[in-house]
Amino acid sequence: MKEIEILVELYDNIEDVKEKLKQFNYEGLKRTIDEYYYDPKRDDLKPDKDNQLSHCLRLRTKNNDYSITYKDDVFDNGKWLYSNEYETKIENIDMLREIFNKLGLVKFIEIDNEKETYTYNDYEIVIENVKDLGLFMEVEYCTNDNVDIKQIKKQIQDFIDSLDLKVSEELNMGKPEMYMKKHDIKID
Repeated sequence: MKEIEILVELYDNIEDVKEKLKQFNYEGLKRTIDEYYYDPKRDDLKPDKDNQLSHCLRLRTKNNDYSITYKDDVFDNGKWLYSNEYETKIENIDMLREIFNKLGLVKFIEIDNEKETYTYNDYEIVIENVKDLGLFMEVEYCTNDNVDIKQIKKQIQDFIDSLDLKVSEELNMGKPEMYMKKHDIKID
């Protein structure tokens, strides 16, 4: 599935943001813990010299649900465009952690996140309060169709602009990259 999204940092206070989003369908609040793994013997799951991930392997705990995800990112002239995401639910996350350990995979980062999700038409709007990182908004459009990615991203940006919130420019990186940069985490 193509995951086309724009991630921005929120500068408004959370109450003002929620007030503007209350017009959309509220899906609820979930605590999400994402664990990212790499293989020390392969370079493709490791961050590059600039701490950019182009492929990642993630275990996710969302309330009492668990999933495993492999993502490969598509770039346009070094700028992130979208991700191909392959995700499935898992029953026993502890067993999968043990399998990863036996395979020599190393957990290098954990993102602890409270997510409030809203939906509007084809968009999922997520307010993310990320521990030790900050407050963000992600607007996502997912499809298996062959679509004009740049046009979809423009539509997402127009939607964000219409909300009249104080936000950053598109961050063009994921929370793992931001977390590694902020906390000076390097992988050799």
